[in-house]
Amino acid sequence: MRLDFHADPVALTAALVDIASPSHHEDTIADAIEMALIDVQKQAAVDIEVQRYNNTVCAKTNAGFDTRVVLAGHVDTVPIADNVPHSIAHDAAGQLVMHGCGTTDMKSGLAVYLHVFAQLVHHGNLSCDLTMIAYEGEEVATQYNGLYHLQRDHPEWLSGDFALLGEPSGGIIEAGCQGTLRLKIGARGHRAHSARSWLGSNAAHILAPVMVKVADYQAREVVIDGCTYREGLNIVHLEAGVATNTIPDDAWMFVNFRFAPDRSEDEALAHALEVLGLDDLADDSPLYVEVDDSAGAALPGLGAPVAQRLVEAVGGNFRAKLGWTDVSRFSAMGVPAVNFGCGDPGFAHKPDEQCPTAQITQVADQLIDYLKKEEIPS
Repeated sequence: MRLDFHADPVALTAALVDIASPSHHEDTIADAIEMALIDVQKQAAVDIEVQRYNNTVCAKTNAGFDTRVVLAGHVDTVPIADNVPHSIAHDAAGQLVMHGCGTTDMKSGLAVYLHVFAQLVHHGNLSCDLTMIAYEGEEVATQYNGLYHLQRDHPEWLSGDFALLGEPSGGIIEAGCQGTLRLKIGARGHRAHSARSWLGSNAAHILAPVMVKVADYQAREVVIDGCTYREGLNIVHLEAGVATNTIPDDAWMFVNFRFAPDRSEDEALAHALEVLGLDDLADDSPLYVEVDDSAGAALPGLGAPVAQRLVEAVGGNFRAKLGWTDVSRFSAMGVPAVNFGCGDPGFAHKPDEQCPTAQITQVADQLIDYLKKEEIPS
């Protein structure tokens, strides 16, 4: 399929949605994006470099500006749920809405970024250098993530002064992201018949005081650059039990700590262990704790002039990103990053995934206003 990045971004969104690309099956869409970027390269008014790493396709301008903005969007989706190809219909309010897998997460954002990149380099009216990254494997484990591959093997492609990730944000800037820590906390006891419970040691009872500390935890609200981040410490999985007449000899739970970006991963771990009373366990303690997963937070990064111009372009609409996204990878490399895309994230991954077409047009127009060279009054 031949993609036209100069086409209306709504039409480009539809074309991308119609190329099914669930995770691990991104070859076809990566081929189409690579061919279209090569077409853009041939017609561009500025020097462009195009590279491909597995199913991640990258392009960047080399116009010699002092500032570089990175636009990044993933090409993969969750599995198809009988929602490809796309369809367009009016909703109850009378607005046109595109339905289909990836319309929100995040082929609309990807289409906007590719369209804006193509338009600006074609005419050469850039206010800064641009890097465009269309990457694979976001919806699955980190080991498959195209940005992770670049971060590890080709970090120069992530370098810049500011980065935008096309995650669905309803056309509002969602700045930075919270970090996430998942602990496996368990207790070891001794199995016994429940009629003679004194002969055993109930692992669930040993674990219970830690559960109470999680339930009693008072989470912070932290304001950074005008963005309010709400932390949370929660039990998200719990297991114990052998049989209904048996004292369990093992009990464990996953505890998830969502932490604000003023904490590092090490600080988040130390805080969680301290409040749960697990920071100084004796060698013979029946309790144990393991770090099951950890990902750093990202500061909002709205203070820099290049970020402030984006805030102005979208009418001052911004808020904190409470979930974790790949903006964290940029932040870890010292590049301020925000999420800015189309569609309500509440529709992501659902069979009725959808995005208002007017919002696709709006985000594209705002990005062009933000990135284009200012016209000199005559």
